[in-house]
Amino acid sequence: MIAKIGQVMVYVRDQDAAARFWTEQMGFTVMHDEENDGMRWIEIAPRKNAETSIVLHDKNLLEQMDTGLSLETPSLLFYATDFEQLRNRLAEKGVTVGDIVEMPTGRTFNFADPEDNYFAVRETD
Repeated sequence: MIAKIGQVMVYVRDQDAAARFWTEQMGFTVMHDEENDGMRWIEIAPRKNAETSIVLHDKNLLEQMDTGLSLETPSLLFYATDFEQLRNRLAEKGVTVGDIVEMPTGRTFNFADPEDNYFAVRETD
């Protein structure tokens, strides 16, 4: 039985630029930056003790390996308690952010990384 989501794989063309975005603009922490047999992966998370992390993989290399994986970016939904403040901080840091939208599940906005992959944030208590 699956107990939790451990990691979300995000496939990017430029791992270093993606890592800078997630750490410098989004405030995430690098948990691991490892390379083995020519493959590099960078694990990031909102904080050191987070249950779920994002792993940045080299999309170019995986395309060459023909792994059969779908290399499209997954849709990620983050929860935030400081919702409006977070949106404002991201905009101040130059992150592309969308308008706050009222959805049946609550208020949300989206943001984009440097490769125009969009992610969503939902307000939580």
